[in-house]
Amino acid sequence: MIVFPCAKINLGLNIVAKRPDGYHDLQTVFHPIPLYDAMEVHVMNEEFPSDVPCDLLVSGMVLDGDSQDNLVVKAYHLLSKDFSLPRIHVHLYKGIPSQAGLGGGSSDAAFMIKLLDEMFKLDMGLAEMERYATRLGADCPFFISAEPSYATGIGEVLSPVDAHGSLAGYHLLVVKPPVAVSTREAYASIVPQMPEKSCRDIVQQPIKTWREELTNDFEESVFALLPELADIKNKLYELGAEYAQMSGSGSALFGIFKHKPTFDPSLFSGCQVYPLEM
Repeated sequence: MIVFPCAKINLGLNIVAKRPDGYHDLQTVFHPIPLYDAMEVHVMNEEFPSDVPCDLLVSGMVLDGDSQDNLVVKAYHLLSKDFSLPRIHVHLYKGIPSQAGLGGGSSDAAFMIKLLDEMFKLDMGLAEMERYATRLGADCPFFISAEPSYATGIGEVLSPVDAHGSLAGYHLLVVKPPVAVSTREAYASIVPQMPEKSCRDIVQQPIKTWREELTNDFEESVFALLPELADIKNKLYELGAEYAQMSGSGSALFGIFKHKPTFDPSLFSGCQVYPLEM
């Protein structure tokens, strides 16, 4: 069985409070985008040369670390505590860049939960799959339905939102520079505060209003550390973007365009660039 985990962008991201447990409450709008990984699962027979119950092969982009620490494997083990699952082999092809703020790892984990539910007829409902996903990461539950959603709490409390017609017909340019952002450093300079207007309300306005009203609270601290990210955002506006922003805590940035942008590839030299049609 094969599935295609999608990436997401954040339309606005406001850090509104620090929690007693050390985490932060936020407000953001998650929006799926047509940038995908591919994940194929087969049941391992007795002759398959593996000594682990969830054997993972990753291709495409190289991921650091032990494959058994991957969220896909953790999703399998999480469900295997409550359901009888056979040994499986997973081939994960990475098309979504990591350390980008695009949610690739979280999406893989959520789609793994959905795949296991369907493949082995676990009969979990949407709410139960979201509860399992929450245990793997704050933005994992979003990818269970992967529909535009207003997220609060640490990102796990979701409600539907109409992001100006779900951006249908617009073009997106995602730019991932060859740098990583430390989430710890991104949070270090944040002073939590409630925005004057919720991003949920702003994204339902015409996109031309977003530039003045829709903000990502991480940009100030991250751009101070990595000014090249601010340069990329400016270039997206120079190309004619209706709106441009860093996704999550970075390091990817995106621009939303009415028409497909044309540009010299050297404009984003050294970066991974993804032209997408919404």
